[in-house]
Amino acid sequence: MSIYDIEVKTIRGEVQTLAPYRDQVLLIVNTATGCGFAPQFKGLQKLHDDYNDRGFAVLGFPCAQFGNQEKGSDSEVAEACEINFGVSFPLYSKINVNGNDAHPLFKLLTNEARGLLGSKSIKWNFTKFLVDRQGNVVKRFGPTEEPNKIEADIVNIL
Repeated sequence: MSIYDIEVKTIRGEVQTLAPYRDQVLLIVNTATGCGFAPQFKGLQKLHDDYNDRGFAVLGFPCAQFGNQEKGSDSEVAEACEINFGVSFPLYSKINVNGNDAHPLFKLLTNEARGLLGSKSIKWNFTKFLVDRQGNVVKRFGPTEEPNKIEADIVNIL
């Protein structure tokens, strides 16, 4: 199964696949508005704005698996992201990224780009996955890696 075949639900409840992003470079991130790393939303938005016209998109997937730091409903999450962080990049419905009920997208991402010591599991919010134009998972970045620090990796595959 290709990354483009996986069904996702937008933050507004529409079911779709990632097919519209075929031939684009993607940065897929598990997010949480109540997390200490939430200021990264601004850096993610800057990357999205700076490179969107070159075929790049940030995709945010809210998750409450880490300290329940995403408490709101999808509409509350969307509002908080827009008001508090100026987010306009695509956001999706709240999902799980670890465990038996992990979303298929994150099962694929974690299988293709393992973490520290080969671990598949995601350790915390704001883990980022860089995907090339062919849908290959190129690299995984930990939560502490600020968006501006991974810009060169993005530019290299644009």
